[in-house]
Amino acid sequence: MGLDQGTELSREATDAILSRHETGVLSLARGDEPYSIPISYGYSSAEGQFYLRLVSNADSQKERFLVDSSRARFVVYEEDDPVYRSVVATGTLQCIPRDEVTTEQIEQFGQAKRPLFEIWGEEWATLDVTLYRLVPEQLSGRRIVIDREA
Repeated sequence: MGLDQGTELSREATDAILSRHETGVLSLARGDEPYSIPISYGYSSAEGQFYLRLVSNADSQKERFLVDSSRARFVVYEEDDPVYRSVVATGTLQCIPRDEVTTEQIEQFGQAKRPLFEIWGEEWATLDVTLYRLVPEQLSGRRIVIDREA
């Protein structure tokens, strides 16, 4: 099986991937300890920003990582055998206080559907839903083709 060197995607192709999908993997770190979680997102190609709705409780590991670091990496990927595409955004997570949420941001959050893997064994009243914006300092897309005959 051969792997080509990969191709960097244009901004338009990167935006298209991000617009097609609703979920990705958010990675945070605290010292040497990494933490990654699958989450749903909304994406504004006009702003080049992600809108994330994170659900946690008071004892949540996610909450501890969010408090310790605002630096984040977010990955969205797709597979259409033999072609793989991925987008990686690196930047700062910014909490958006509920009283400061704009109509435009609500539209972006509306695109962040709650996926099936967000299953909570608790009452919604005990959970904290916090809205975040990820402003990428770096955004890149790649396309890789696997040659299964090589």
